[in-house]
Amino acid sequence: MSLEIKVPPVGESITEVTLSAWKKKDGDHVEMDEVIAELESDKATFELTAEKAGTLTTKAAEGDVLPIGAVVAIIEEGSGAAATAADKAPAAPVAAKEEAPAAAPASAPAPAAAPSLLEIKVPTVGESITEVTLSRWIKKDGDVVEMDEAIAELESDKATFELTAEKAGTLKTIANEGDTLPIGAVVCTIEGGGSEAPRGATAVTPAVADAVNESPQTAPSKGTTYASGVPSPAAAKILAEKGVDTASVNGTGVDGRITKGDALSAQKPAPAAPVPAAKPAAPAAASSAPVGPRSDRREKMSSLRKTVARRLVAVKNETAMLTTFNEVDMSPIMELRGKYKDKFKEKHGVGLGFMSFFTKAVTEALKEWPAVGARIEGEEVVYSNFADISIAVSAPKGLVVPVIRNAESMSLAEIEKAIVVLAGKARESKLTIDEMTGGTFTITNGGVFGSMMSTPIINSPQSAILGMHNIIERPVAVNGQVVIRPMMYLALSYDHRIIDGRESVSFLVRVKQLLEDPTRLLLGV
Repeated sequence: MSLEIKVPPVGESITEVTLSAWKKKDGDHVEMDEVIAELESDKATFELTAEKAGTLTTKAAEGDVLPIGAVVAIIEEGSGAAATAADKAPAAPVAAKEEAPAAAPASAPAPAAAPSLLEIKVPTVGESITEVTLSRWIKKDGDVVEMDEAIAELESDKATFELTAEKAGTLKTIANEGDTLPIGAVVCTIEGGGSEAPRGATAVTPAVADAVNESPQTAPSKGTTYASGVPSPAAAKILAEKGVDTASVNGTGVDGRITKGDALSAQKPAPAAPVPAAKPAAPAAASSAPVGPRSDRREKMSSLRKTVARRLVAVKNETAMLTTFNEVDMSPIMELRGKYKDKFKEKHGVGLGFMSFFTKAVTEALKEWPAVGARIEGEEVVYSNFADISIAVSAPKGLVVPVIRNAESMSLAEIEKAIVVLAGKARESKLTIDEMTGGTFTITNGGVFGSMMSTPIINSPQSAILGMHNIIERPVAVNGQVVIRPMMYLALSYDHRIIDGRESVSFLVRVKQLLEDPTRLLLGV
């Protein structure tokens, strides 16, 4: 019985892949879940595995560009791993055969059915996410797991989440820590149901049993793939390209296996320099050699950092982005906070910060200038009758932008509570995909790091972003007199394709007016 192995779906935006390397050759015997080829898309490299044991017949060549669903190979069902082990076992002397235990009679009952096997795959975690990184195994290869128990931690460019066991059984890991996996890729398998034979054991016929008993050593079990110092297929390819010996690489994967991340960070040792002939010492004044140790340190970019970089470049290239500036006198808000912050915290349980005033001012200004909160979809402009405000937060793994839903209908206290919750989740890397998607306008505060002025980049697909900066006391003219006031520069970056100069400037002026007279926020005027 034959089985066609096809190119799997690897993301809704990917329509074709390239067959970069065959890991098994035409005619080879392969085991179930064994890596047979390496496929490469424009976003990631991933492994193609055998969906059953048998003999491999290749249908595509290395370098071929294949559409999703194309047949890559065919696996003809073979005699199984036992026969393969028997073929490989060397013949032993007859005396050794006589000492071997007697084989079971031909009429012996058939071995128990193999336990059921369930593949655990990378789940869909958002329509814009096509790949994730396996950041950590919570359970180890060979562990017994319970249904719904967390077994691994996956990381996308937007969030970190746990992968759970879909049934109880024995865990068999396939992917390694640090591997980048497309959506739908097999991460591991769970064997369960019925009594299991020891891991790696295979049912054999009497004749094969004799051959195995004669041999001094049986074929290694599949688990030896994870031996210390053995590279994964992707890691082996990278090390070969670099010319790095695997013996010089310290594996950080399961049981010391060399992962793709280990291979990327591995460096080829420099050849020993020949001992130079003795030369007269040069005068100390003529030496230009640097003083002190000099070294470089390389770190693999996280999925979040790579995605942020890609999106920022795309925004700069695909939008007509401009920035307009203004300044706001913060003294009215600072006086209001100083007068009521203790009572506010006593009543609502949260502090009264600046961000709630800015969020409220933005929602009011968006009602007057809705184009600032609109977005372009194809050849249409989409206007929203609500304000979902994205707040940029600096998290341990990078910049994240959680969203406050329906901020236009919230009070200052409700906004402050929402900010506290979202910021806490960001620091603990517990934000969900839903909590970071769908905003209509973004606010970012570079002032907390000391920035005086900046041109923030639009958070696509939104059309505008407001940048807050630090508050500095400066001399300003008020009613013909020079006075010292706490001033802040505001920056509004906007997409000129959809927002005209009149709208952007008027929007920012309205925000300034509301902040300099905060009673308007309470009265809605």
